[in-house]
Amino acid sequence: MTPPPARRRRGSSAPERSYPRRGSVRRAQMITTYGVGSLIAVENESFIVAGTDSWNIEEAPVIQEPRLARVLGVRSFRLPPASDDTSKDGVRVRRFPLWHSCPSCGSLQHVRGFNSPPGKNECGDCQEDLVPSRFVMACAHGHIDDFPYWRWAHRGNREEGATGHCGGEMRLRTSGRTASLRSIVISCTCGIPEVSMEGAFRRTALAGLAVRCAGKRPWLKEAPTEFCSEQPRTLQRGSSAAWLPIVKSALSIPVPPGNDGLADRLAPYRDDLRSLDRSEIPLYLKIQTMRDGVELPADAVLALLDAEQNDGVEGGQGADSEEAYRALRNQEYAHLRSGNTEGEGNQQEQFVCEPPATQSADLAHLGLTGPMLVKRLREVRALKAFSRVEAPDTNAEVHEARLSLADLDWLPAMEVQGEGVFLRVDAERIDSWARNTAVAARVERMRSNHQRQLRERASDPAAAPESPATPRFVLLHTLAHALINEWSLDGGYPAAALRERLYSGETMAGLLIYTATSDSAGSLGGVVAQGEPERLATTLRSALHRAGWCSADPLCIESEAGGAGSVNLGACHACVLLPETSCELNNGLLDRALLVGTPEDPSIGFFRDALAH
Repeated sequence: MTPPPARRRRGSSAPERSYPRRGSVRRAQMITTYGVGSLIAVENESFIVAGTDSWNIEEAPVIQEPRLARVLGVRSFRLPPASDDTSKDGVRVRRFPLWHSCPSCGSLQHVRGFNSPPGKNECGDCQEDLVPSRFVMACAHGHIDDFPYWRWAHRGNREEGATGHCGGEMRLRTSGRTASLRSIVISCTCGIPEVSMEGAFRRTALAGLAVRCAGKRPWLKEAPTEFCSEQPRTLQRGSSAAWLPIVKSALSIPVPPGNDGLADRLAPYRDDLRSLDRSEIPLYLKIQTMRDGVELPADAVLALLDAEQNDGVEGGQGADSEEAYRALRNQEYAHLRSGNTEGEGNQQEQFVCEPPATQSADLAHLGLTGPMLVKRLREVRALKAFSRVEAPDTNAEVHEARLSLADLDWLPAMEVQGEGVFLRVDAERIDSWARNTAVAARVERMRSNHQRQLRERASDPAAAPESPATPRFVLLHTLAHALINEWSLDGGYPAAALRERLYSGETMAGLLIYTATSDSAGSLGGVVAQGEPERLATTLRSALHRAGWCSADPLCIESEAGGAGSVNLGACHACVLLPETSCELNNGLLDRALLVGTPEDPSIGFFRDALAH
């Protein structure tokens, strides 16, 4: 990563120059951990990752996933650019926060006030490395700014009607008596009493100082400040709430079936194809085939283009909607059900899904049907935007902070290869079970809590999205968590390496558990082996028996509400909760009582009959 060029010092005729590279992260982390707008610590310095319109993308590989691109209103995706030790391009960063302190003299001020030597971040008087502010303030609209230390230290110590600063110099020291905020003390040479940072994280702490959000976007070069009515909150610089990625993903499936690999070969020509009439395409393809030596059969290409246009996924700007994402899931569900057998000697297929060679009556007795072994899959994960303070839960309305000031036709993304197992639950059995009054009552309690949370976070409570909580959805979600926990014990994969993908709706009742990583962990066959019917039946029984008792019982199973926003019931870290990277809903809408029942009422468990045998 490369900071912007240093500013020329006053009175100096030295030319501007670029700083050397100040650290490195993996490309995948630029999507999930250190994306645009996030704060990154490099040794004793802190930076904010600059917007995508400042990236040098000449060497950034293009990633094609037409279905996801149409949903997000872009033409393509790109891997974040890589750079070596001698290059000065790649992903840009900017220094943030700008308030620093000196560990020697205790001075607390803007970084420009320390008179640091060129290219160094140290106190000009003490020659000690400066310490970036541990605290920042941010709002739910994505704006971020330095913490208002002066106002915090001088609160209640100004005469009424007084304006301007006191003219004193601020100091920060740590008493070392405790690890709490009370030990961080701020003083000023103007003579005010020392003030600790205790209470700075209260929701109304900054509102009490009349501090308003200034609408600053330091990750975007020359971005004008925006009007913002949100109340900022104090955050730790390294807090996960300071940057929350909004990532959208899709599985690469062949549309139409049998044309797997053609979409990739067609990628360099898609811009030209969009500008051509249908009658002009065959001649264009013939010319490109002769020039580049790549196989582009006109009939197959036309069929592919027709299938993409008629697949129910609307494209264009503003197409990002729940309906478009549902169309993506519907397509994936249909292909996972029908499968896609690996072609003879074709090692370039990105989606291989086959039924197991054997069947198991025991699996059908458990209520599972049509297991499929996904021997090869490709997933594209695109960073669409990010939020701060409020997590972008599924179906929750959050403000999406922009990745760039200018409108670009691409988004940063990563592609991962993996494998998995697709399972379907008997839909008729689910419908019959969901009519149980006690089942409906438990799910309604979760749904109402989640709906209240959605209304509180919506800009217009009357237009808040509907909660996805239904008996079918909660059952599939909890079952996926129970299986992931069991496979992490039996298959040797850490739970964080496994992911869930849920397919719930009027016509869908399935789940995909898969591993998709950028290293070899996604191609060793360990997950596929878990999908063989006999082994799967044994594993499922073990997972259900394990879910029947939690070390936190009876508190866990008898809980009236749990999780963030009280959207869970019988679920805790000792039973079905997972690492958040594995879950699509941040560990929300879970209840293991719907799997195995409760001691008082076993009938609410979907698998109660299976466990009795």
